[in-house]
Amino acid sequence: MCGIVGAVAQRNVVPILLEGLQRLEYRGYDSAGLVVIQDGQLQRERSTGRVADLRLKTTGTHGTLGIAHTRWATHGVPSERNAHPHLSNNLIGVVHNGIIENYESLRTRLSAAGYVFTSDTDTEVIVHLIHSHYKNGASLLDATRTSLTELIGAYALGVIAVDNPDQLICARRGSPLLMGVGVGEHFIASDVSALLPVTNRVIYLEEGDVAEIERQSYRIFNASGAEVTRPVQVSKISNESVSLGTYRHYMQKEIHEQPQAIADTLESVCNSTSIIPGIFGAEAAASFDAVNSILILACGTSYHAGLVARYWLEEIAGIPCTVEIASEYRYRTSVPNPKALVVVLSQSGETADTQAALNHAMALGHVHTLAICNVAESALVRLAKLRFLTRAGPEIGVASTKAFTTQLVALFLLTLVLAKQRGRLTEAQERQHLNDLRHLPAATQKVLDLEPKIAKLAEQFATKQHALFLGRGMHYPIALEGALKLKEISYIHAEAYPAGELKHGPLALVDKDMPVISVAPNDVLLEKLKSNLHEVRARGGELFVFADANTHIRSEDGVHIMQMPEHAGYLSPILHTLPLQLLAYYVALQKGTDVDKPRNLAKSVTVE
Repeated sequence: MCGIVGAVAQRNVVPILLEGLQRLEYRGYDSAGLVVIQDGQLQRERSTGRVADLRLKTTGTHGTLGIAHTRWATHGVPSERNAHPHLSNNLIGVVHNGIIENYESLRTRLSAAGYVFTSDTDTEVIVHLIHSHYKNGASLLDATRTSLTELIGAYALGVIAVDNPDQLICARRGSPLLMGVGVGEHFIASDVSALLPVTNRVIYLEEGDVAEIERQSYRIFNASGAEVTRPVQVSKISNESVSLGTYRHYMQKEIHEQPQAIADTLESVCNSTSIIPGIFGAEAAASFDAVNSILILACGTSYHAGLVARYWLEEIAGIPCTVEIASEYRYRTSVPNPKALVVVLSQSGETADTQAALNHAMALGHVHTLAICNVAESALVRLAKLRFLTRAGPEIGVASTKAFTTQLVALFLLTLVLAKQRGRLTEAQERQHLNDLRHLPAATQKVLDLEPKIAKLAEQFATKQHALFLGRGMHYPIALEGALKLKEISYIHAEAYPAGELKHGPLALVDKDMPVISVAPNDVLLEKLKSNLHEVRARGGELFVFADANTHIRSEDGVHIMQMPEHAGYLSPILHTLPLQLLAYYVALQKGTDVDKPRNLAKSVTVE
């Protein structure tokens, strides 16, 4: 989603702002801009192209105070007039992430007061609102705080005024924002990666916080207006971890980082002889004893991880599990069960729909909550009672890869903990599962060794417009995830079905131009799956089968077999994810699409 960078320093901040925006490109955007105070005036530059295009327009622009933004359109089409920053009377400049829900009424009121709107955005009401209070004698801090009381919706804000060349105001509610602490300079950003070139000392602002930032000092006020102290934390994300290195794209890099990401996520248990509830928090044992069902809330790829977990939780732990799309959950009348464990999944921990779903669940009386997330300081982690941090590291590519597989690892650990507490896991079974987990990084590396063969296979998709994915049982969600990856980055229309549903409709689509990709693990449903594959061949469909060893599915005309190195039992969904990620990646290369920044999509969806 949208990205914010701001800086107040003794040096020229334009290179800092541009580098920060460059590092936020992965979040998805359609325009970019910045404003600095230069020679006593607000100097603004905006572009509908990439940050590189903005960089060309800022030659000669300089200033020691500035704010910058990458925009993902919500109100108004992508255009330079709608790009941030927005100005009011060349006195106040604002950048904004989020959505202002009452902007129409505010716009009507401000227009009647004489303010001229030059964009279609909701953000422009903010800058004019702040100006209306500032011109009447309020300080920039007070003008901003007063304006915030009139806004309904979500925001992360950076605010500057031309006659305050050493002061930057920021605020957050419902959208992420942090401060960077330097020596004689301070910064703001919506993501820590934007600030790594200048500082790794950060303050994560809490909900409702407003900060007044100057070169040598800063003050933070909470939602009640009281001055507060927030801890300065040293970010563990390295500058190198967000660089591309020798890889062609971040997605390729992140696919190959999965063995290490899985190993890091398992670090707390793989050297143990048993698994304990404490890995989910000090109160986990008591919470897990009290629950009688699981409710998983997530969006997109994380939702698919939840669907896999349902099979594990019900079969291994013997506990009922429901998985809901977070963006739908709070808009229907549901029957709350206070004894359910609500599990929320998010890579960023800032997904607006998932946060709202968790808040809704808590409002309905759910007290047992668990966040599985990749970002320790995120809003979701702070909101939930229990937490498990995956160790995927920064994920830059919009199409999630290592975040998904590490979420699956975390959910399998949750399954084992609940199974053990419910008396459904013998010591021998526990040892075997732990051994399987220890072997998982090596097993994933063996799958990645198939990359050259998958790249060759992808050449046959270059002219395809549609694809069908099939899976059965706990591999059906992996088929869903494979279809999502293909459509996200190659723009090929792809759908996934349980293989048993093929004859109930999708078979009508199968012909020589509709490739059918099947996940074929060597499990109890294999023979059923083989029957479904015969149905495809009988209609002239072309099959691409990712098959475990000893499945005895033979390559022949129209049947392409990609032999998997081994069968991983319950962990098989994780292994079968990787070749589908690679397939999507290499098909996208064949299509010539923007792999890391696919059109219309954003990495962190921080608005509803």
